[in-house]
Amino acid sequence: MNRVIKDTGSKYPIIQAPMGWIARSQLASAVCEAGGMGIIETSSGEIDNCKKEIKIMSELTDKPFGVNLPLLFLNDDSMVKFCVEAGVRFVTTSAGDPTKYIKVLKDAGITVYHAVPSLEGAIKAANAGVDGLVVEGTEGGGFKSPVEVGLLVLIQSIKQNLDLPIIAAGGIVDGAGMAAVFAAGAEGIQMGTRFVSSAESPVHNNFKNKIIDSGIDGTLVLNKSSKPVIRALKSNLTMDIDQKGEMDMSAMMNIKKLYFDGDMEAAPALSGQSIGLIDEIKPVKQIINEIINEFNDVCKTMGNTNF
Repeated sequence: MNRVIKDTGSKYPIIQAPMGWIARSQLASAVCEAGGMGIIETSSGEIDNCKKEIKIMSELTDKPFGVNLPLLFLNDDSMVKFCVEAGVRFVTTSAGDPTKYIKVLKDAGITVYHAVPSLEGAIKAANAGVDGLVVEGTEGGGFKSPVEVGLLVLIQSIKQNLDLPIIAAGGIVDGAGMAAVFAAGAEGIQMGTRFVSSAESPVHNNFKNKIIDSGIDGTLVLNKSSKPVIRALKSNLTMDIDQKGEMDMSAMMNIKKLYFDGDMEAAPALSGQSIGLIDEIKPVKQIINEIINEFNDVCKTMGNTNF
């Protein structure tokens, strides 16, 4: 049996990325209802709002869902305790050492996958006792490793060293992409940009339309010599940051104006290279159904190919 489906309890091994402010009940419940695994974010730091969103999920769907815990950004263990008390069964951890809360989560019967951008990070997470990995290639949007390693190379290097289920993240929007990472050794996919541009995504249409109108060269990796390193859409703001060569977290202060007011110059718009493969705003259910159908078709075609 597919280990990601076994661990998540979802119909399909398709996970929605935990984008700050975006990955809340409206989007996550739609993903769950369509057979995927919706994830509630906590990286926004709006802990009370995130707790409310977790509670709302049980009203919007009877399907399993998960929560992301960005370890470096948690001021205390209150969010961890809340997940345990709320009966959350699946958690992804990121941005930090999973050893910090792994015992509490595992003792509560929660399955834990840790997000990693490198082979070294994967080995550390495995030694910490996680159940699986979210492997993030450089193609993806948002916060990135300064060392740019493509997703297929990263998956294969990890598979050569570890036998943990892998959810592949970065640049995947369709069934062909899903089949490619499965061939490399993944057992699930995580998508951010594709779901950001879905009908149920809460972001402003300016953001969705910018994704649709951009090509595969429409993003920039910023701040490579400092922190945080991010991949974002090209804009006057991000091209200026790219020329200067550095930025600090203050550049992200107005991100909600971008997401919800549609001001595309208010902050860097975190997006992956997959923008060049997205040409239409679609309902989540249609996105997932098309991915599964194409994945099955590609696998059948490849299965009939011999040399």
